[in-house]
Amino acid sequence: MGAIIVLLGVIGFAVLVIVLMYNSLVGKKNQTENAFAGIDAMLKKRYDLIPNLVATVQQYMEHEKSTLTQVTEMRARALSGGLSNDEKVALDNQISSAIGGIMVAVENYPELKANENFDQLQRTMTEIEEQISAARRAYNAAITSYNNSIEMFPTNILAGMMSYQRKEVFVIPEAQRENVDVHNLFNR
Repeated sequence: MGAIIVLLGVIGFAVLVIVLMYNSLVGKKNQTENAFAGIDAMLKKRYDLIPNLVATVQQYMEHEKSTLTQVTEMRARALSGGLSNDEKVALDNQISSAIGGIMVAVENYPELKANENFDQLQRTMTEIEEQISAARRAYNAAITSYNNSIEMFPTNILAGMMSYQRKEVFVIPEAQRENVDVHNLFNR
């Protein structure tokens, strides 16, 4: 009789541990999805600003017309839906690079820099970029926690049974890692 009680206690403890590990894994997976939704919301705000940015700079920047068209097309593709998270990340990196190029090109148009609408738009864009950066940091933290959980013993066994796969963190594109040559900025 005592052996049965001990056996039931061990089985009960094992079930409790498995349930706790399962709940932890599901919670971490949900945190990663929630964190990506935060990035998505900030990207939507940025996408909503793109038509205003293009309309404001278009009248001044005839030479950069192809870049403006490219940004508008990428925005339309981003809003069309049906993109995987990886595709959204790649598209976001392309849009960030193109918008960065527009902001650098603005330096050649003093009358545009003096435009009040553009100034407000640039401040709003900078604020949204900071929010996107914060959302990416939160996402990367959630992904790191998730990846640690599915790769560490003993939860890796349960994660394998649940077919949980490692997720990739947001990585800054190589072009954005390059140092800015400030000497060129001041010699215009």
